[in-house]
Amino acid sequence: MGDSFHDQLIEDSRFLKDDRRLDTELVDKLILQLNRIYPQILTDKEATRFRDLDVPTCVRLGELLTHLQGKGEEACREFYRALHLHVEEVYFSLPTRLRLRDSADPLAYPGVYKQRYVLNDRGPAFFLSCFSIAVGMALLYYYSEAKVSGGSRALGVAALGLGRKAREVLIWYTEESLMK
Repeated sequence: MGDSFHDQLIEDSRFLKDDRRLDTELVDKLILQLNRIYPQILTDKEATRFRDLDVPTCVRLGELLTHLQGKGEEACREFYRALHLHVEEVYFSLPTRLRLRDSADPLAYPGVYKQRYVLNDRGPAFFLSCFSIAVGMALLYYYSEAKVSGGSRALGVAALGLGRKAREVLIWYTEESLMK
């Protein structure tokens, strides 16, 4: 459970070897990234050996991980950087990444643990007013306009406090019922 990239790579190696998302093409991208950007980590000869298509991908990946662990901390860090660049979904599902994310201090990282089901932050009065409008519209729908006291005048009065679109719908509804 060390904090170094070397220790993390040792812990993540089993997961990486078993992950089916790392196919031949993605492993080749990782090898080429390390070879082109950091030839001191992975020489041309080593890159050619790890890109041999006659060897199964999981074996090549296992040998690459062992090789990088032998190269030290810098090589392991650059492997994680390449993995993050090319295969982000695998990078974020690594056991060490999940452990680091889950063990994050909520006070140090307030954005990590946000409340999940916040619909609004306007308070209970806003909710009650929206709920009241919805109940009122439902009552108007289920009980015809003739049963509501005041007939179409009630809808006209209700339209005063609403937005333009809602007002147009209510006024259209009253005009429609007056024509019948």
